[in-house]
Amino acid sequence: MNPYLKQYQWSNIFAMIHNLGLDPKICTADFYHRLVVITGATSGIGYAAARKYASHGADLLLINRNEQKSEEVCDALRKEFQTNCTYLLADFSRLSDVHAAAKRLAALDGKIDVLIHNAGLYLTKKTRTEDNLEAVFQTNYLSTFILNYSLLEKLKAQTSGRILFVNSEAYRFAVAGLHLDDLSWNRHPYSGLKSYGAAKLAQLLSMIKLTELYQGTGITVNAMHPGNIKTNSGQNNGWLYKKLKSILVDRSARPMDVAAEALYYLGASPELEHISGKFFNLTTVEEPAPPALDRSAAETLWKISMDLGGFYEK
Repeated sequence: MNPYLKQYQWSNIFAMIHNLGLDPKICTADFYHRLVVITGATSGIGYAAARKYASHGADLLLINRNEQKSEEVCDALRKEFQTNCTYLLADFSRLSDVHAAAKRLAALDGKIDVLIHNAGLYLTKKTRTEDNLEAVFQTNYLSTFILNYSLLEKLKAQTSGRILFVNSEAYRFAVAGLHLDDLSWNRHPYSGLKSYGAAKLAQLLSMIKLTELYQGTGITVNAMHPGNIKTNSGQNNGWLYKKLKSILVDRSARPMDVAAEALYYLGASPELEHISGKFFNLTTVEEPAPPALDRSAAETLWKISMDLGGFYEK
């Protein structure tokens, strides 16, 4: 039984459909030598966002899996935009890598102005990581939790900063909320859409807690649906998925620059200086579906994530 059924409103669904056709707001302000950390930035939305921030003078710290691609991306951005670009290596399907990257970020001397959680994957077949967790949940959600929790004290000490989740309207596929007692899909039937939607819903629930923890600190936390953007996501799935994606999704997809414009606006625009805890469809604020507003579920998920992430309450 769906505990949220009576809370759903058709007006929110219609608003979401309307918002999907809108263009992002544009920010023209520069971002000279302000540090932007982006996960998953060797291709797709992460790379497009890195280029956008570099074009406005930002310093970049990219967190990627592949060293050669990271070198190539930073070299290209330095040459084209004369930006400062460095990188850390971390495979988010390994918790040891995530913790190592988190420690290095927490130890940075300078301020992190924008942290963009972009890295993720979509799998049609259930896969377990070497940490014995479901891969989509670990890569798309738990890795972001570990980074965010590890940076709490550092970011609280700053006077300002913004955390952005590259989220998705796919969180709506978790219509009845998370299976908090079965986050690895051991007792419930798995599908690519359901696991991806659940991981994105988990991000939104963690945003509730993070917004509360950062209240009054100058740090904001927001999430963004990038729209139907043509990326290479899902390429590690079978030929049938890739064929259907090319026919049903990619033909109507918009350029990655659309998402990059939205991420720049959300990270740099003075208009959003004090806006936190919001879900944006590109740059339009949207009322989340009921499961993403469940504070009780957010509290339970936070406790589970603390345990899975190897943390202890202070």
